[in-house]
Amino acid sequence: MMTKNFSIEEFECKCGCIMPEFVKKNVQILAENLQVLRDEVGRLDLTNGYRCAAHNADVGGVKDSQHVTGKAADIKSKILNPGDIAQVVDDLMKTEKFEMGGIGIYNTFTHIDIRGYRARWSKITK
Repeated sequence: MMTKNFSIEEFECKCGCIMPEFVKKNVQILAENLQVLRDEVGRLDLTNGYRCAAHNADVGGVKDSQHVTGKAADIKSKILNPGDIAQVVDDLMKTEKFEMGGIGIYNTFTHIDIRGYRARWSKITK
């Protein structure tokens, strides 16, 4: 286990490729931050973690996606909606309990990354 509640397997690329060592280091830091969030809100489900460049392209990810470096995860909660999760993460970033990064709100999940600077967007469709 990388943290109390997250294993490396949850972050692996869906295509089945081998995660590079430099990505594993980033994923460890991401998992530690996500553990802070989980401790705050309860169970979270990861829908995406690391994506190799080929898989990222296959799923329509942006070319400079934080997923390719292992610094991003897409998460869901059975309790909170994507906007609520985004607010909690934003608050944690403001109080420096969570590394600064990106928060994207989508219809069914929240994108969270630890890119090192603030980025916010919403892709909610009606």
